[in-house]
Amino acid sequence: MRTIVLIAHNLRSTHNVGSLLRTAEGLGVGRVYLTGYTPYPQVSNDTRLPHEALKTHAKIQKTALGAETMIAVEHHDDVLGLLKHLKKEGYQICALEQDDRAMNLSDFNAGSKVALIVGREVDGVEPEVLEMADAVIEIPMRGLKESFNVVQAAAMALYQLSYVD
Repeated sequence: MRTIVLIAHNLRSTHNVGSLLRTAEGLGVGRVYLTGYTPYPQVSNDTRLPHEALKTHAKIQKTALGAETMIAVEHHDDVLGLLKHLKKEGYQICALEQDDRAMNLSDFNAGSKVALIVGREVDGVEPEVLEMADAVIEIPMRGLKESFNVVQAAAMALYQLSYVD
């Protein structure tokens, strides 16, 4: 069985974060890292003002529906430091992004430990984060829209990584 972690970097929407947590929990993701300015649920030793942490937690909870308490969640400001750490732990860093070097999700040969990165809702994964990725994957589009919502795209990729070899 493959070990998968999800990294959500610089997302703005608490609703997307909650939905990602629920999706990740349902697909057996081991841990979710919320990095950069991505909102995150309350954590022990939270450094945010209590009312701000509680307000953000409540917004995430609306779509997470309890998943925020069922899956390991960590917040890291420094995504590049986290990626270096995960590489040392043997994770294959995989960015989900439309990019010149991207391969079709179904053609991707994942290793036994994968860290999937999803990025900003509109602008995607930053170039400096893409540079650290071992692979860049994309989901082919058949319609006229150019991209999927970050949660739907993550769900498709996580399903493929979890159930299809």
